[in-house]
Amino acid sequence: MKKLVVGISMLVAAMSGSVLAADIAAGKTTATTVCVACHGADGNSAIVTYPSLAGQNASYIAKQLADFKSQARKDPVMLGMVAALSEDDMKNVAAFYESQTPKGGKAAADKVELGERIYRGGIAEKGVAACTACHGPTGAGISTSGYPAVSGQHSAYVESQLQKFAEGSRNNDPNRMMRDIAGKLSKDEMAAVASYMQGLSK
Repeated sequence: MKKLVVGISMLVAAMSGSVLAADIAAGKTTATTVCVACHGADGNSAIVTYPSLAGQNASYIAKQLADFKSQARKDPVMLGMVAALSEDDMKNVAAFYESQTPKGGKAAADKVELGERIYRGGIAEKGVAACTACHGPTGAGISTSGYPAVSGQHSAYVESQLQKFAEGSRNNDPNRMMRDIAGKLSKDEMAAVASYMQGLSK
């Protein structure tokens, strides 16, 4: 297990370093050509079923793009989008989106109490860890560990991804972390924590 953790850490560190050397201007050009329709010109998606990418950790974006291309993460729309992208294109796009400012969002008032309780304290009786452990108290994520930012993300998108992790149709999470967590959440709990994340600001 220790070797696996060290290996993942080294891989993420290598990806982070390569992303730092990326060409943001080239990334903007590619994003404008390929990504703008769904994710917005500055990465703030106006369509709630598509994720906002502005301010997202570049290492995470680059990994997801690579996973879409290899089909480690399956999505027919994204497969078509990334098919012609090189590894450098992916790094550049990721760096461009990380450099953008997220607009954020608001949590639904009736979901704040439950959402905050899960996000900050987990659900002990179900063995669900607090979301802050990987995504941070403000939802900024931990880029060096490959954990994504979740603050301000569309609740509809977060909820859909939690459902996919729970049913196993999304399975590109290291060590089954998200599948194990999402599989223990009810639909109401998913909706509440997703809404709470939408209202976070990093």
